[in-house]
Amino acid sequence: MIEAIGLDADDTLWENETFFRVTEAEFTALLADHGEAETIASRLYDVERANLVRYGYGIKGFTLSMVQTAVELTDGNVDGRTIGRILEMGQDMLAHPVHALPDVAKALEALQGRRLILITKGDLMDQERKVAASGLAEMFEAVEILVDKTPEAYSRVMNSHGIAPDRFLMAGNSMKSDVIPVLQIGGWGVHIPHGLTWIAEHAETPDHPRLRELPTIGGLPGLVAEIEASA
Repeated sequence: MIEAIGLDADDTLWENETFFRVTEAEFTALLADHGEAETIASRLYDVERANLVRYGYGIKGFTLSMVQTAVELTDGNVDGRTIGRILEMGQDMLAHPVHALPDVAKALEALQGRRLILITKGDLMDQERKVAASGLAEMFEAVEILVDKTPEAYSRVMNSHGIAPDRFLMAGNSMKSDVIPVLQIGGWGVHIPHGLTWIAEHAETPDHPRLRELPTIGGLPGLVAEIEASA
């Protein structure tokens, strides 16, 4: 019944948001003379959201948003050393090692023999770097790096791989990006929460017969078998 399984990458297969949070904390400390940490973080979030249409998702857009926020908070008086440090912080994030989350390797091994597609979004170069550094690429039939995860984008992936949406299952940590769009095109959505999922990826949990939730990815092979057995 399940013809293909899609898996998100960031915060589903490996850690990602943790590094954004650590960098954000350093950024707020760097600008501590210009406001409280919560105020600075809130301003940065607003700038990030506004810039998504310009830069998309990823570290490079985040870095540019930090620079813009620093300029705005200082009324254009931010010094060159501060800008330099912000750029270094972004470069450090781009060079950070990839750490697989618990049970990922075991779950992927148990799913071998099935059509597995890694579906992520964000900056092409950075996502390709992380996929290569993870050592997991060979376990997937294909890797799809999207600008954004919308129903239309998932439909294009389904069409390009010849997969019927009602025989497709997508698992990931973002209800907004990994689950709801796939439910909307008739697929199965499996939410695997991560404690540090970015607030922009939060969404209300829909009441849907094809929605499932797991505490960890380790339960995914068993869940797929359960769905097929009940069909």
